[in-house]
Amino acid sequence: MTNREEAEIQISELDLLSSMFPYEEEFIVTDQLAVAELKHYVENESAEMPSSKVQFILNVKPEVSNASMVEFSMACALPFKYPAVLPEITVRSSLLSRSQQIHLNSDLKTYLMQNCSGEPCMLNAREWVKDHAAAYIDKELSSSSVTASNAMKSEDITFTRLWIYSHHIYNKQKRKNIIDWAKELSLSGFCMPGKPGVVCVEGLQNSCEEFWSRVRRLTWKRIVIRHREDVSLEGGGCAEIQKQRKFSTLEEKCFDAHGTRGNHMDLGQLYRFLEEKGCADIFQMYFGVEGQ
Repeated sequence: MTNREEAEIQISELDLLSSMFPYEEEFIVTDQLAVAELKHYVENESAEMPSSKVQFILNVKPEVSNASMVEFSMACALPFKYPAVLPEITVRSSLLSRSQQIHLNSDLKTYLMQNCSGEPCMLNAREWVKDHAAAYIDKELSSSSVTASNAMKSEDITFTRLWIYSHHIYNKQKRKNIIDWAKELSLSGFCMPGKPGVVCVEGLQNSCEEFWSRVRRLTWKRIVIRHREDVSLEGGGCAEIQKQRKFSTLEEKCFDAHGTRGNHMDLGQLYRFLEEKGCADIFQMYFGVEGQ
């Protein structure tokens, strides 16, 4: 099978998923630019191979008695050689412990290797998750008598703040993704586009890790977590989470952009912004000098 034939199969499968799951809460493409590149590659014989993988989210609610409490998110990426190689799928749920999540994803990969090698398999993968994923949650967590707040494991009630550094953030779609994903995952913080790019997100640990998982899958020259803060909230609820926040929402912050492309921010203003939020020490972690 040629690269272009594989690309055609990927486009066909994306169209099928879009028609079967028309609502964003079921299926959402997280990098529309990658899809546009793939379509351009299919339609133009002289086009070069796409520079980034197609990535999307499939949300699945299993058919169990307490389905309103349980939802699984499938973060999917299609390698350029798919379906000749397996898709990259990570299944997550706030009700899964880390070991349960690893076990579930390992079993899903084994199922795909045994049953779907060389064939389009996203619908098969979704059906497998729908039929089997709920069984990986502890019995006491899947009981309908357990409330959602009690169902959260202690490792989930951890407040996390991620300080992310990127060589640059220019792309409008990436900037939109950062804002939209933070809103979807109930994260606050800020994003400073330009060169360098700075992103801070804060909220529940699982949500921050999901955000980082999505962001790092995008195409970057360089992106790293420069610093991480974790605070255990024993018995903490929404009020305790809100108390830990340094930001009320996530917004894009531009500080007097300058430079030939208007892409360099005033770092002095960034330092004063961080100082106002009680985060001045972060400046030195990012830039190796003390702010002023």
